[in-house]
Amino acid sequence: MTDRKEFRDLAPPEAAHEAIASLALTPSPESVSLDEARGRVLAERIDAAIDVPGFDRASVDGYAVRGRDTFGADESDPRVLDLVGTVHAGTEPDVTVEPGTCAEISTGAVLPPGADAVVMVERTDDLGGEIEIRTAVAPGDRVMFAGADIAAGSRALGPGTRLTPREIGLLSALGVDQVPVRGRPRVGIVSTGDELVRPGEDLNSARGEIYDVNSNTVAAGVTEAGGEPVLYPHAGDDYDEMERLLRQAADECDLVLSSGSTSASAVDVIYRVIEERGDLLLHGVAVKPGKPMLVGRLDSAGSQSAYVGLPGYPVSALTIFRTFVAPAIRRAAGLPEPRTATVTGEFAVRERYSEGRMRLMPVGLVESDPAADDLLVYPVDKGSGATTSLVEADGVVEVPADTEYIAAGDSVEVRLFSPDVRAPRLLGVGEDDPLLSRLLDRVDAPRYLPVGSREGLRRLRDGVPDVAVVAGESSRDVDSEELGAWTREWGLVVSGDEVDGLDALVDADVRFVNRDRNAGLRATFDAALDDLADARGVSRGALADRIDGYELTVKAHESPARAVLEGRADAGLGLRTTAAALGLDFVPLGHERVAVHGAPGRTEKPAVRELAAALSAADVDLPGYDAA
Repeated sequence: MTDRKEFRDLAPPEAAHEAIASLALTPSPESVSLDEARGRVLAERIDAAIDVPGFDRASVDGYAVRGRDTFGADESDPRVLDLVGTVHAGTEPDVTVEPGTCAEISTGAVLPPGADAVVMVERTDDLGGEIEIRTAVAPGDRVMFAGADIAAGSRALGPGTRLTPREIGLLSALGVDQVPVRGRPRVGIVSTGDELVRPGEDLNSARGEIYDVNSNTVAAGVTEAGGEPVLYPHAGDDYDEMERLLRQAADECDLVLSSGSTSASAVDVIYRVIEERGDLLLHGVAVKPGKPMLVGRLDSAGSQSAYVGLPGYPVSALTIFRTFVAPAIRRAAGLPEPRTATVTGEFAVRERYSEGRMRLMPVGLVESDPAADDLLVYPVDKGSGATTSLVEADGVVEVPADTEYIAAGDSVEVRLFSPDVRAPRLLGVGEDDPLLSRLLDRVDAPRYLPVGSREGLRRLRDGVPDVAVVAGESSRDVDSEELGAWTREWGLVVSGDEVDGLDALVDADVRFVNRDRNAGLRATFDAALDDLADARGVSRGALADRIDGYELTVKAHESPARAVLEGRADAGLGLRTTAAALGLDFVPLGHERVAVHGAPGRTEKPAVRELAAALSAADVDLPGYDAA
């Protein structure tokens, strides 16, 4: 039997933070050009080397004067001064203002010798060679003197300042073209696992291959936290190759992140690399998701590089990165923690939890009462391997390890993924349907969860979504307001004429792919199977047992048809429009009704009204579809 590496005692989250904080991540300072400095952090103080402005200048269009020559002037008793010339912005004055004279001047122009104030043009009249001044000004009026903005030798910006457009403007005014900034930590990213394929390359699902989600996801997180991501070639589960890549990354980067190969499996070898080629500080954290986490150091050229091993599942990897790693990268880059973004809402459903470790539960938000700004919070947890949880959740609820359950109606605090996160304008749940996808395109910022008709009805009764889309006869028995409906032709998607009806599924040697029990289409199919069973004088169960693949179920409306297209099945439960889109044959078995139901009390939400308007104006031009 192959030895199996078991998790060590799971460390508490606080220990994981301490272990990562102990790693040396701070990169050396560097100098960047001004046009590359936005968002960077100053490494040292910058003092002004020049006065800004570097000369006395007019702050308005008007006439440069000696202030004493205007004393006592007003509308009824103006002063008249001789005009001796004009000074434009960007030119050196060639006139001098003597007593009893003035010079026309533009905003930003250099104040000519002899002048100490400017009279705005609106309080003057041109008499042709003479200027009538109808207001008195004191020396310094409407003049910005040299160094008034910032004087030479003054402290302009201090170390640790994050450079925004405002600071870039000041540096530009000072003539700074090279800016000393804190270095951004270089973070090497290595995804492991023999099953991974880079996006854009050919995927062989028959071999269990999946696209590498973590490399680009974590790289985006590194950039957001102020680091410089460096993606390395995909590593399989071969010890020597993994060691080579990790050592290369350690030589070239301040921090090495890997994802996958951290759990207690015989094929997972990263912990062996760390133990043999560095220091393993931590293996396993008492947090869900993300228990399989490594923290350590890797030997590099003359020193050691920090290392963190993330779990392989995308949701777990990103959650652990955001919680433990991103703060360390921000500290190394000199960036402050982002503004804390939290909201409080009412938990929508009862959620049991008693696993003895802190849970970082992904949740979504929906406005239950827009007028009162009340928020409902619902769990979005399809399991660590479900990538869509990354975009269907708005934030995280931290559930302490000793919590047994959260009750419906409990007040919970949600830590949003970003201060910019907003609850979707429309939350819909229910049947997966091609026409619905088109209609949702006409609504601004919707979120739709294709959980199936049965689950959609349950959630509608629990009061979570704004709308539920329900297919089949059950769509007529819902305590809600129907916003619109249509019918769709359903049947068997096939390739060739081997299957010509429901009888063939039962009697012929064919492979079938069914829809899951939450789908309204599955309920419609089972009702047809009941009718066939009655006609034959047997039970539906007896017929179902004779269908090869009756229990082989999938969630999405197109999945059975794709199984037929790829030769993995002879027939699949589906829609005429799907068969037409994929170029497959279709055996019609009937029509079913699909209805959109608005939750009580929410039909006046603007986004719900938008959906209702889209429904009423919809052109039902998909094959097999008709208005109800």
